[in-house]
Amino acid sequence: MTKPMLRTALVLLASCGVANAAPKTTPAVRSIALPDATASGVSMDYIAYDREHHRVWVPAGNTGNVDVVDVTNDRVAKVGGFATSEVQRQGKTRTVGPSSATVGSGVVYVGNRGDSSVCAVDAESLRKGPCVKLESMPDALVYVGAAKEVWATTPRDRSITILDAASPSALTVKAKITLEGAPEGFALDDPHGLFYTNLEDADRTLTIDVAQRKVTRTWLSHCGSQGPRGLALDRAANVLLVACTDRVKALDVKHDGKELSAIETGAGVDNIEYAESSHELYVAAAAAAKMTIARVESNGTLKTEAVVPTAAGARNAVVTADGTAYLTDSPQGRLLVVPAAARREH
Repeated sequence: MTKPMLRTALVLLASCGVANAAPKTTPAVRSIALPDATASGVSMDYIAYDREHHRVWVPAGNTGNVDVVDVTNDRVAKVGGFATSEVQRQGKTRTVGPSSATVGSGVVYVGNRGDSSVCAVDAESLRKGPCVKLESMPDALVYVGAAKEVWATTPRDRSITILDAASPSALTVKAKITLEGAPEGFALDDPHGLFYTNLEDADRTLTIDVAQRKVTRTWLSHCGSQGPRGLALDRAANVLLVACTDRVKALDVKHDGKELSAIETGAGVDNIEYAESSHELYVAAAAAAKMTIARVESNGTLKTEAVVPTAAGARNAVVTADGTAYLTDSPQGRLLVVPAAARREH
């Protein structure tokens, strides 16, 4: 080959993409530090995603704050002034405070273990509004839109406390459902007026009629002595997803809770998240330090799509519209962020 021909060939190779032949970088798992974190981290449990305002709401227990993360830029706003208190658990003293959130109509409701209250916070301005004191410490919160109610699981007295949320200027206790065990986890079928929860200490999964406020069906969860934890629902497929501490089961709600399939996820599972539009289930296992993403087929079959390494202690994911997952990492006082593209590496 002559020198002019060689130069021409090199130019052609470069123009055909040799210069761009390096592999494209895929977004990696990143973290967002939370304000006022202590040396022992930030105690977190239930977090919530506000799709209208593109914000993740993070009740940050021991700090007395609710941290609000703008998912468009990772900026964190702090809503302070929530009560905290010290409790004894397993021989250790812990500081508890705001621990759960649920998104309503222009309002985010925050449950607080520090003073057994539920408070309303304006979803736009982040101004703290009215609060109501419960008889028992709240765990999970669920906004039931059709009834304009907030349902709070109150496991210490084996009940669900129902709040009237019809008025944005007031919250009042409306009713109470007494159960035969400690409620754990939730799933809501608002169009059909059905609420699902587990009894962690009885290894049961319950269906509750929202209007009648009574248990209509009880199924064995078969999760064992540690009991069932989180719940999620695929309404189109009539499939209820029940999390045990190391796996998730798919149950047929139309056929008496028949088990359709199951996947192993690793230990340390608590709450789970389900994106109905994409039929994808997100399960973060704190002890196993990984998150499993599985697809729910129309027949209830669970198929693992990806397993992403996370961090010890990371759990309780919420997911944005584009499939980005936000996980609580209490030991490190931060959120872990898993972009949708990151799972393609695994």
